[in-house]
Amino acid sequence: MAVEPLSQKEIEDRLAELPGWSLDGDRLTCSYRLPSHFAATAMVVHIAQVQEELDHHSDLTLGYNTVSLSVNTHSAGGAVTEKDFELAQRVAALAPGHGAQ
Repeated sequence: MAVEPLSQKEIEDRLAELPGWSLDGDRLTCSYRLPSHFAATAMVVHIAQVQEELDHHSDLTLGYNTVSLSVNTHSAGGAVTEKDFELAQRVAALAPGHGAQ
């Protein structure tokens, strides 16, 4: 089944429901600040599990106490799709109170 790109309006509407997430060019992005490097590393492992479950993977960067994600859908020509928002929502649910920046 083909995945269709979302319109700019659909993206804006969906982002309004995801605090801390934004559109940077053609990618959804977000960064989280955690209390320690260990906590940030643990979050990366949890995100990796979600990505495997969804069979949809972001660019994921681990800093000292930060985790940053950037995602779009390669099979839709690098556009933002429903798959990207599904991943973003699952990640946001993993990190309540961890300060999406």
